[in-house]
Amino acid sequence: MALNYQDRIPNNVELGSNRILQRALEHWQPEFMRWWQDLGPTDFQASDVYLRTAISVDTKGWATFGYVRMPEYRWGIFLADPENDRRIGFGDNFGEPAWQQVPGEHRANLRRLIVTQGDTEPASVEQQRLLGHTAPSLYDLRNLFQVNVEEGRHLWAMVYLLHAYFGRDGREEAEELLERHSGDADKPRILGTFNEPIRDWLSFFMFTYFTDRDGKFQLKCLAESGFDPLSRTCRFMLTEEAHHMFVGDTGISRVIKRCLEVMKELNSDDPVAIRKAGAIDLPTIQKYLNFWFSTSIDLFGGDSSSNAASYFANGLKGRPDEAKFEDHVAAGKSFALELPDGAGGVRTEEIPLRNAMNEVAREAYLKDCEQGMVRWNRVIEKFGYSFRMTLPSPRFRRNVGSWASVPTDTTGKIISREEYNARQSEWLPTDDDRAFVYSRMHGVFEPGKIASWIAPPERGINGLPFEYEYVRLQ
Repeated sequence: MALNYQDRIPNNVELGSNRILQRALEHWQPEFMRWWQDLGPTDFQASDVYLRTAISVDTKGWATFGYVRMPEYRWGIFLADPENDRRIGFGDNFGEPAWQQVPGEHRANLRRLIVTQGDTEPASVEQQRLLGHTAPSLYDLRNLFQVNVEEGRHLWAMVYLLHAYFGRDGREEAEELLERHSGDADKPRILGTFNEPIRDWLSFFMFTYFTDRDGKFQLKCLAESGFDPLSRTCRFMLTEEAHHMFVGDTGISRVIKRCLEVMKELNSDDPVAIRKAGAIDLPTIQKYLNFWFSTSIDLFGGDSSSNAASYFANGLKGRPDEAKFEDHVAAGKSFALELPDGAGGVRTEEIPLRNAMNEVAREAYLKDCEQGMVRWNRVIEKFGYSFRMTLPSPRFRRNVGSWASVPTDTTGKIISREEYNARQSEWLPTDDDRAFVYSRMHGVFEPGKIASWIAPPERGINGLPFEYEYVRLQ
């Protein structure tokens, strides 16, 4: 399938003159389109959607808006502008020139990092493919599709790196990115979080707040890489990732606000009464928050990791915002790690700082997540209620690392397995909770109208009003 490399795939990687890369993409692109049609947004492929499209990396071109049908979206390939004489910013190679080609000794590890990141991009599209049918408004429907097409573009970004720098191995890995599917019993996605079903919009908002925020920090770590094409790719991806987290942040805020409005109307904070009135009660929102936060936090990996130490030492993956640290080599330094002592208590162990790089990134993620709690609680306080949204302890419901399978409550206190099992319905969504939330999911497709369980946004997209026809349904 011949492609127009100037118009169909906007890029700044000289795709039009690279015949080897062209041939690789001409083979992969039809498979991508087949995947998009089969596992992308179901039943909306013919609709005109008001989308943001990147056509260049400058401030004028990276966000152009207009109606487009999603199969005709221009999934471009962009790297952030190069830095003159860029140097490796951390590890044993600190200060040496950044690599423009893959060092042979790091080939396998770099490919592994790129494939793992790349696998998450189509996975989230698959997880969200049915949500369009129950969109609470055309504004939200458009935001869902914006997230979907940009995750598709992020897949293209990783596939470009595999095709351009990893030869036959890279081409095979690129093909497998379309062969694994979220939740597939035989070929699931690599990371467990990306096999979790997303059947309702409250889960979608939690996913885009917590799980896409993990993506932000993974990209920030990879943006520090000594492999310059990977660094530049991730730096540009971060400009788009911000919108995904905005969708989650404001979406959760709007669900909370609508609940508070109903509480005021009823003069009651009784969850049963709130549900009967059509809103989602605050305790249920907190349960969903507990679930998605604890599911997402494992994505950083083990708290003591030889792989993380190796990636840092070799200049492959750094810390988020590496420039803010004074010591960029981190050799001979230690990190105080809190661990279960095996007797119901907690002990502190000093481990090499390089082995704690996952935990360093996780701590930065926690601080970032807390900002949402501040904003949402400010809304609750403004309405005059004492309820507060809180992050559970990072020890709670862990499946990776030192706290894996250690029963704790949401404050991080170690408890018996019996108590942990007995209190699951207090902390996490029950089948009845999920059934109720799902029962509220009914599509609203008239411009300016919105479902009763969520408040409208404060503003629309690109200066347009909420009432704008963001999706023209076919």
